[in-house]
Amino acid sequence: MIISASRRTDIPAYYSDWFYNRILAGYCTVPNPFNPKQISFVDLRPEAVDAIVFWTRNPKPLFKYLSFLDSNGYKYYFQFTLNNYPRILEPFRPGFDLAIRNFKVLSSTIGKGKVIWRYDPILLSDVTPADFHIRNFEKIARELAGFTERVMISLVDEYRKTVRNLKALDIGYEGGVAKEGEMEKLLKMIAEIATSNGLKIFSCAEPRDFSHLGIFPGKCIDDELIRRELGVEIKYVKDKGQRKTCRCTVSKDIGANETCLMGCKYCYATTSRERAVANRQKRHDPLFPSILRHEIDEALARRIKEFTRRL
Repeated sequence: MIISASRRTDIPAYYSDWFYNRILAGYCTVPNPFNPKQISFVDLRPEAVDAIVFWTRNPKPLFKYLSFLDSNGYKYYFQFTLNNYPRILEPFRPGFDLAIRNFKVLSSTIGKGKVIWRYDPILLSDVTPADFHIRNFEKIARELAGFTERVMISLVDEYRKTVRNLKALDIGYEGGVAKEGEMEKLLKMIAEIATSNGLKIFSCAEPRDFSHLGIFPGKCIDDELIRRELGVEIKYVKDKGQRKTCRCTVSKDIGANETCLMGCKYCYATTSRERAVANRQKRHDPLFPSILRHEIDEALARRIKEFTRRL
């Protein structure tokens, strides 16, 4: 089983202690985001986990636990988002210098093949026009050259709440379709910058094929990378729980929506930072089996008791 930690929230940045406690306990629980009363029990023992994929903007709080993961036989890699967008879009992201430093420390610690740079999502607006992206992407690529081997890009997903949040900012966001021609020129430039800095560039869950621009369809939960970098044999099984255009192999996400505190305005998993802050303050317990407290019925309680008895 591959553990995704997590598409729904930034576990390394905000819930590292909880994650460590769940590894110690050997299990966690995960409510279904569409049916909170449906609770999954997830075995986190080393023999049950083939690999862990961390998604983060700030891995630093997890650094202190990496040697513990290593010594207990866990294999992992990171999807590291570094956009350096204006604060109006990413109000609580780490500062640029800090993010670059954390990226380089992580890469130097675990190996550049295990840290994937995400420039994601790409959106065009008055504060992020094409020339901004070209300058910004080149600035980051130069800094990360030699510290990663690939970059994942995607265009902003136009979920209803995402579009509403972006348009409420009054930054001239018109959506991906309206800017399609300009976007193609931009992606061509980005691909050239990536290549000139020694980076392979891939797209994430894009319905359009950008191979003619040098951007090839990628997988974030990547069985090929897991075999090559982690030495773990994984059979590819498409994750049917993701979008049709997603090429990821199947994994189990242990995060929770409405819990990330970064406050990014284009986020689909946390649509209100205020709600996320309240959830963390009122419903998060680093010793509880899930990121947010939930009811544990008799059947789940029995399963937990039986599982822990056998440890």
